Amino acid sequence: MAEETRKPLRSLPFPPVTASHILNCSFHSWHPRFKSFTPKARVIPLSDPFLDYLRSDGIILPPENAPNDQDSGFQDEDEEEDPSELWADVHDRVRSTIQELGGKVVPKLNWSAPKDATWIATTNDMECRTPNDIYLLLKSSDFITHDLEQAFDGCVDRAEVPYHLVLRKSFNLNPSLEFRCFVRNKKLIAISQREMNYFDFLFDLRQSFKARIQDFLELLSDFPDDNFVFDVYIPPPHERVWLIDINPWAPRTDPLLFSWLELLSIPEPEKDAIFDPEFRLIHRDDPEAYQFAATKYSAHKMPKEVVDASMTPGDMKNMMEEWKKVMDRQLEDESDGGEG
Repeated sequence: MAEETRKPLRSLPFPPVTASHILNCSFHSWHPRFKSFTPKARVIPLSDPFLDYLRSDGIILPPENAPNDQDSGFQDEDEEEDPSELWADVHDRVRSTIQELGGKVVPKLNWSAPKDATWIATTNDMECRTPNDIYLLLKSSDFITHDLEQAFDGCVDRAEVPYHLVLRKSFNLNPSLEFRCFVRNKKLIAISQREMNYFDFLFDLRQSFKARIQDFLELLSDFPDDNFVFDVYIPPPHERVWLIDINPWAPRTDPLLFSWLELLSIPEPEKDAIFDPEFRLIHRDDPEAYQFAATKYSAHKMPKEVVDASMTPGDMKNMMEEWKKVMDRQLEDESDGGEG
């Protein structure tokens, strides 16, 4: 009898994605376990008023300097609106944490960093020196909106999210040395280069990096799920592996140089058998090697607030005034830094 014709695959054969798995991949959940091999960071619990601020339309930033004449009996009619009055505790914690971490930090929420919003930052990156630098990025990012509104998309259930702001001490990270690692049933099955450019020197380091990552996975044995994706950084002299992030085993996580169908179809390594995971790098002739000129996250460069403001002259004026203040502050910082 002829074999039964296979039906076409209409969806990826993922196991059900649960809210608990998504929460386990939240930075605030895994960071306490793995703090000793994660770049220095602080986690700030977020209050409901601050979350309301992030979700609100428009971009209104707190005044740069708190007024000193609150008890004088005089009030300036043109005094700036201060949205942070409703979440002063968070604002103070953000300010003190920036100082604690050396004056320059990189922000993210539970899962996502506002990488798509760097176009609005005067430095064109995620490095922040003031609370307002952070708020501007967070409120301009579609990735942050996804964390706030769609954290459990594709899940079979829902749960309450304890939202946190993560501030990581800024350091000079070489993106060519970041790698994404795929774990299925507690076994490392694949590794991908993260930066989508060709780097010739990586080919000589591939085997040693693979061995270090395989050894490093043992440090993650306490992670509560069998399937997950983690990102690592292996800076010179390439002797230590740093954990950068843990991501869900779910379609929302970018498989980079693999496809999810490939990852889900890799034969199950036998118990106690030696399994050699594939480590993919971009080759000189790969199409990805010539995408370095493409602007990342270009589809996210016009947040809803900007589009809405463009339809209302008053709102656009307010947004441009806020932008001018940020630009003026940046010029002042550069001027101060150049003196002496």
